[in-house]
Amino acid sequence: MDKKEGHQLKMFTIPALDSQAGAEAKMHLDILTKPVGSLGKLEEIVITLAEIQGRKQPSIKRLGIVVFAADHGIVEEGISAFPQLVTRQMVHNMSAGGAAINVFGRQQQAEFALVDVGVIGESFSSPVKDCKIRQGTKNFLRAEAMTQDEVEKAIDIGYREALNLFEKGVDCLVVGEVGIGNTTSSSAVVAAITEIDPAELVGYGTGISSEQHVHKIKVVQDALMLHNPNPTDGYDVLRKVGGLELAAMTGAMLAAASRRIPVILDGFISTAAACVAETLGEGASGYMLLGHQSMEPGHQRAFQYLEKEPILSLSMRLGEGTGAAVAYSIIQSAVRMVNEMATFESAGVSGKN
Repeated sequence: MDKKEGHQLKMFTIPALDSQAGAEAKMHLDILTKPVGSLGKLEEIVITLAEIQGRKQPSIKRLGIVVFAADHGIVEEGISAFPQLVTRQMVHNMSAGGAAINVFGRQQQAEFALVDVGVIGESFSSPVKDCKIRQGTKNFLRAEAMTQDEVEKAIDIGYREALNLFEKGVDCLVVGEVGIGNTTSSSAVVAAITEIDPAELVGYGTGISSEQHVHKIKVVQDALMLHNPNPTDGYDVLRKVGGLELAAMTGAMLAAASRRIPVILDGFISTAAACVAETLGEGASGYMLLGHQSMEPGHQRAFQYLEKEPILSLSMRLGEGTGAAVAYSIIQSAVRMVNEMATFESAGVSGKN
């Protein structure tokens, strides 16, 4: 990591993608026993992975899923259909293996980690990792969400948790979250970075009413007017309107990009963290594939800003990393295709005249 010129905040050095490996992957795909380009997006996935890993025939052997949990002070403003206690209850459910992300993680035989970075209440028991920084963020309509030190701690925790997974052989990462109120924080983060009107980003989240939706838009607009975060400074955005789990997710994504390990983005919250990661480590988004398109309206604007296209569109809006975990099966298919399909020459099949 390099020091940002002018002050002591850490900025992250991200290696360049290997365009030569991508070109070689494209050449290899074109001699496999199929019409050129006939496997569509699967071929695009292969080329992206080749550029990430620096080899024409990319390999993915083990998925890692890390879920960060935290509470949000903005819940005081009545922006969620569920009470704040649900964050804690969902962490308990997830720690017992009963959440959707647990189910999909088991299906993919993934290495799984669950980390508390700011859930209100006492610490959880194992298997939840206790990395609690504070008891939820402050209400960012009234004050900055957290301090600079807290932002940096959360990013560092996320970075280290990702490295822990990589040491266990993980070579593809899903970064998930749990936190009532985090679609409001994500809306503020994405609006701050992209400078898009919050009215175009704010959705119904956990299933709020139309009246609550109008209120939620105004909460985000008023918060951004109050704090005026710098769109090019992810630290500033996180400190003013972010979430502890968003900051940790950002750190995990930066760790993956720094190690040339692909990240599968999930929905709106995951993509909001990706927007922050790109401001702290230019080029980080190049190491990300978009697992699916969420039903949250802000998600499409966020992934368009990152110039991504979703692998799946299944009308999902749960979060946790679920859409990304489901998309992993498609990515596996792409990897197996490039490594196991015969070429026209090896199969003795006549190519196109």
